[in-house]
Amino acid sequence: MRLRLPVAVAVFVVVLASVFSSPGALAAAGSTMVLQLGNPVLSAQSGQSLTVRMRFEAEPMSEDYAVFVHLVDGSGNIAANGGDHAPPQPTSTWRGTVGYDHTFSLPASIQPGQYSIRVGLFQTHSPWDRVELTTGDGVTSDDQLRYTVATLTVTKAQPATRDPLKWPFAKDSIWNMPIGSEAVYVPANLPQNPGGDEWAPMPLVDDERIVLRPTAPLTKIWFSDAGWSGKNRCGATGDLLLQVPVPSDYVVPHHNDNSSAAFLAPDGRTLLQTQPFTRCWAGKDATSMAVSDPVDIYGDGIRGAHGGSGLSAIGGTLRVGELRPGGQAPRHALKIDVYARQALYKCAHYDDCYRWPATAADSYAVGFYGTEGTNANHAMKMGALLAIPASADLSQLGLETAPAKQLAWTLQNYGAYIVDDTYTPGFAINAEHGPDGSMRDQFKADWGFDLAQRVNDNTPWSRDMQRLAGALHVVENNGPNSIGGGGTPRQPLAPEFQ
Repeated sequence: MRLRLPVAVAVFVVVLASVFSSPGALAAAGSTMVLQLGNPVLSAQSGQSLTVRMRFEAEPMSEDYAVFVHLVDGSGNIAANGGDHAPPQPTSTWRGTVGYDHTFSLPASIQPGQYSIRVGLFQTHSPWDRVELTTGDGVTSDDQLRYTVATLTVTKAQPATRDPLKWPFAKDSIWNMPIGSEAVYVPANLPQNPGGDEWAPMPLVDDERIVLRPTAPLTKIWFSDAGWSGKNRCGATGDLLLQVPVPSDYVVPHHNDNSSAAFLAPDGRTLLQTQPFTRCWAGKDATSMAVSDPVDIYGDGIRGAHGGSGLSAIGGTLRVGELRPGGQAPRHALKIDVYARQALYKCAHYDDCYRWPATAADSYAVGFYGTEGTNANHAMKMGALLAIPASADLSQLGLETAPAKQLAWTLQNYGAYIVDDTYTPGFAINAEHGPDGSMRDQFKADWGFDLAQRVNDNTPWSRDMQRLAGALHVVENNGPNSIGGGGTPRQPLAPEFQ
C-alpha cells in the first residue's frame, strides 16, 4: 500500500562537513514534492562523518512519520544505511519551515565509487508503509519509494601522515589546497581540438625530471644556450649553474622538450630546480639554461623552473604511484600546458599576460598569446587555476576510461594550473619521469594504452581528454588569500608530514 500525503512540501538538503547547500524553490502549497539539492554532487571519505540536513515546508501531517537515508550503489543495493530516525519535532506538529541535522558515519569498509543519496518517509508502525511523494526537477524515484536527491563520491580514507618526497609542500600550498565552496567559475573555453589540428597531442606529456636522491653523487650542471633553438643541448657553452645529487646512471638525452627538473639537495629539504635539464652520458656533467630560487619541500612550493610561468617543477606533477587501477585519484592540483596562441588571453602588455600564482609569462607572450582567434577571455592567463565546476555531475561527462574518471575527480576537487605553453597545438599533462620511474611507463603497464595520444587517434582515452579539457572552467577568484576560491574546502586538507 502506498500513502500519499495531502499537504506537505519536502525539501531535502545534504551537507558535507557542515557545509550547507541551498535547495531550489519550494513546490507550490498543497503539493508533496521532493526537490533536488542546490549542490547535488558531494564527496566524502570512507569512515568519515556525513551530515544530512533535512528541511521541510509543511503543514501538520496526519501522523508522526520517520525518515530514512540510504546510500545506494549502481545496482540499486544499499551500500550504507544512514539510520532510520524520528525527526526531533514530530511530523504531526510540523508547520512552515522545519529543519534539523542528522549525522552518521560512512563505514570504513565502503568501497570507493559513486553512490546516490536516497531519502524518504515511512510509518513507524505496522504495516510500515513508505510515503509516496512527487518528484521535482532533477529528482528521481525508484519502485521502493526512495527519492534520489544527490550523488556522493566516496574515496579511500586519507592516510594519517604523508611522505614529503611523495606528497610535498605545506597543506595550504597552492598544490595541496582543495577547491573551496566560494569558488567563482567562468568558462575557460578550451578547444577540444587545439588549433583545429587533428594531429594535436591529446594529451601531450610534459616530462618532469624529478630527482629526489639527496645522497647521490653531486653532478655539475653547466649553462647551455641551446634551449629550444634546436641546437644540441649536450654541450656546455657557459659557466657552472648548480651542483646537485644525481644517480650516476640517470641520463636525459638531448631533446627539444621542456625538461623541467627538480633535485633534492643533500640537506634533504631544499629543492633546486632548473630547465631544460639534459645529461647525455651516464656519470658525466649535465647542462641547462635557467635556474630558479631554492625552495623548501615543506614550504609553499610556488616558485620553480617552469619558464612559461615561474611555477614549480614538482608541485602539481602527476607522480609515479598515482592514477593506478582501483586506486585513489590524485589528492592535489595538477599542472597543464595549453596552446597559448589560441587558449590564453591576447595580452597587450607583458604584466597582463599572467596571473597569480604565476610570476612570469613566456618572453614572447605579447604578440603570440591569444592571437589565433583573438582571445578576449581575460580570465585565461598563464597561471590560471582551472577546475570542473562543483555543480557538474561527473557521471554525465560521458567518460569512457577509468583513469579519466580519476582525473575528473581531481580536477573537480583540486583543479589544475596552467604552467606552460605547448607552442604548437596540443594539451599537455605534466608527469614524473626520473630515476624513481616514469609515469608514461607505469600508465602503459597499468592500463594497456599510451598516456600520450593525439586527437586523430580517436581512442576512448583521447576522447576522454577532450571531454575533460572542454569541461574546465577558470576559478576566477583564486588568489593568495582565497586559494581555490576560498570558503570551505571540498576535501580535507593534506595530513601532517611523517
